[in-house]
Amino acid sequence: MTSAVLERTAAAGAATGADPARIIEIRDVSLRYFTLEGETQALERINLEVAAGEFVSLIGQSGCGKSTLLSLVAGILEPSSGEVRVHGDLVKGPSPRVGYMLQQDYLFEWRTILDNAVLGAQIQGRDLKQARERAAHLLQRYGMGNFLKHYPRQLSGGMRQRVALARTLVTDPDVVLLDEPFSALDSQTRLAIADEVVEALRQEGKSVVLVTHDIGEAIAMTDRVVVLSRRPGRIKSEHLMQFPSCGGRRPSPFEARSLPEFNGYFATLWEELDVHVEG
Repeated sequence: MTSAVLERTAAAGAATGADPARIIEIRDVSLRYFTLEGETQALERINLEVAAGEFVSLIGQSGCGKSTLLSLVAGILEPSSGEVRVHGDLVKGPSPRVGYMLQQDYLFEWRTILDNAVLGAQIQGRDLKQARERAAHLLQRYGMGNFLKHYPRQLSGGMRQRVALARTLVTDPDVVLLDEPFSALDSQTRLAIADEVVEALRQEGKSVVLVTHDIGEAIAMTDRVVVLSRRPGRIKSEHLMQFPSCGGRRPSPFEARSLPEFNGYFATLWEELDVHVEG
């Protein structure tokens, strides 16, 4: 993040009551991987910071390294060079400080909704009674209170994603990574879930990084949109999503799509992505 962007981000954080301290720090990160076909440079010299309580999205064409960057923050992958830090600590592997919500909900069909929601806490060896209480509270908040004893096959796609979100938050991570979590949903459900997820994550005060192919989703949901170049992925540009027409408050994702600023941001990001260029 450039100093100018960091100053604006800190100001935005102050306006929302968020601590401007850096939660995620990505310093000169590059990643190469090797296959039988040879070496591939996936990411090159990525520098990015995410402040406390900030909601950042990553957009870019397929194969530019968006999900790879999330895996580096999650400690699933190690960079070829550079470093990733969370709360100042070098990321050396998966951490309970970081929650990861994937494209698929990966609910176990043989476990009840409540049992699915406590799975992460169970794996981490947390107090299971406390985890079940927190899971039940979160599911109740997301309108799932009457389904605690149901099984995933009895739920709609949107309901399953609510359970996946509760499972991610039960362990109370400081950072939440979202890897296209709504891509399997129909457009109407996707819009409704986006509102719910943003409200939940902002209430919890989480620092969030969202990977999406949907420009409108990035604009409507997040505080800052980071555009990655084609492979090897580099940071091409960063854009703060500000809506003066709302009088300084942050609109809901659904509301943001109807505001005058939305179309301007969309046009700018569309040009940045070069989606109309083949190759």
